Amino acid sequence: MKAPVKKVGKALVELLELPRDIVFDLPRMVLSGNNQLIMENHKGIIEYSPGKIRVNTRLGEVVIHGSGLTIVTILPEEITISGRISAVSFGDWGV
Repeated sequence: MKAPVKKVGKALVELLELPRDIVFDLPRMVLSGNNQLIMENHKGIIEYSPGKIRVNTRLGEVVIHGSGLTIVTILPEEITISGRISAVSFGDWGV
């Protein structure tokens, strides 16, 4: 997104009190304890194993570490991951 357009978009979000994650297609994550992670606005799976799941987003990748990790559901805009989640890390998003 070009700088002037991005500034106008941010101003509109603040003025109209719109959710930033929806307007800018940002990933939204809900972590329930250390057993379940629901992520919206993903762009696909990069890597999948019982110990690590790498998910692509518009801003970069999100890495979920743990044990017994499984993808319960995967929809075009939402992923549900369960298992024992020990860490969630973010790549260099440049935000």
